[in-house]
Amino acid sequence: MNAILTVAGSQKRQTSTLVWNAIADGSIRGLSFRVVETPWEVHVASASIPRNRNEDTRSARIAIVEQHIRLENEHDLEGVLRTFGDAARYDDEAWGEHYKGGDGVRSFYEQLMKALPDLKIDVQRRHVTDDAILVEVVIRGTHLGEWRGLPPTGRRVEVPLCGVYTFDAEDRLAGEKIYYDRATVLRQLGVFHEPQSVLGQICTVATHPVTMAQALVRKLLRA
Repeated sequence: MNAILTVAGSQKRQTSTLVWNAIADGSIRGLSFRVVETPWEVHVASASIPRNRNEDTRSARIAIVEQHIRLENEHDLEGVLRTFGDAARYDDEAWGEHYKGGDGVRSFYEQLMKALPDLKIDVQRRHVTDDAILVEVVIRGTHLGEWRGLPPTGRRVEVPLCGVYTFDAEDRLAGEKIYYDRATVLRQLGVFHEPQSVLGQICTVATHPVTMAQALVRKLLRA
């Protein structure tokens, strides 16, 4: 903000005293002044105070991520899509799948919201950097719709997940990238069992008989 104070030359000494007193008591703290003298008057002008672009950018990005997650929890698909910019992208790194453009991102969310109609995302921690925002969350929901060819199981899932958000020039989402353990999801849905368990060993033998036979032969040869 700029301000100019103009006084008659005869009031120069009195005005200078008032200005410096105002600086001292904090009324106009943070402003720097330049005094320009003419034969008739004194002009006192403040220097411009530059806005902190980094702080504005950080605030805008935090706000869009918070809005994005809130709309996910409200299952507002159109609202979620509006938080993305024109070059939208979604990367599901657990499955090595990458969805590009608005239509691609829409297909990801349609599948997710159909599979978990009671989807709930609880934010645990947030980390803000110059280039991205990282959010640690817990995803909860009930498997009531088809997901990746798996019919509804009615089972509950609770999965820790890390999301990485990047931004475009307008501080809208350029992309979201998620990391999680897909084995945890499959185990909770009842289609994956640890190899150490009895059921896991049975499944391993049934689905990988050649591999298990080779392992048994190697074990016998070492005996």
